[in-house]
Amino acid sequence: MTTQMIILNGGSSSGKSGIVRCLQAVLPEPWLAFGVDSFVDAMPARMRASDSGIEFAADGRVSVGADFRALEAAWTEGIVAMARAGARIVVDDVFLGGAASQERWQKALGEVAALWVAVRCESAVAADREVARGDRVQGMAALQADVVHRGVRYDVEVDTTHAESIACARTIAAHVS
Repeated sequence: MTTQMIILNGGSSSGKSGIVRCLQAVLPEPWLAFGVDSFVDAMPARMRASDSGIEFAADGRVSVGADFRALEAAWTEGIVAMARAGARIVVDDVFLGGAASQERWQKALGEVAALWVAVRCESAVAADREVARGDRVQGMAALQADVVHRGVRYDVEVDTTHAESIACARTIAAHVS
């Protein structure tokens, strides 16, 4: 079955976005990219500090509520609909719920063929990147580094601790059928 979607999962500042850009450069066909950061940015500002939306605690913890989940389900279904219509899609996500997050995607995907990719990075390295970025609550990278992978099944795993995004993208691209 032809891979229609590539779903990258990793904690904050693990290197997912850089890998996505490199994948778009190395894959021979055009792939559309969608990321959870863009989804969160598209939400009304009032939902970014609401218990029904998404909250970023001072220590880096992230919690989401019912309104967030409803919009996330619509976002997921919309992305999958584009894949069903023939677009190739690469998604950059953070599975805060580990296996439960993957199950939500699997339910939406149905028969759409997806390649599941773990993007790992040592906690300390991701934390340093987080500080350098300046656009994240410090502590998110360390808290998410392992929890996002709990119970998740992958086809490919890459580690950006010492590998460049382009090398990781080439590894992933070799698994796209």
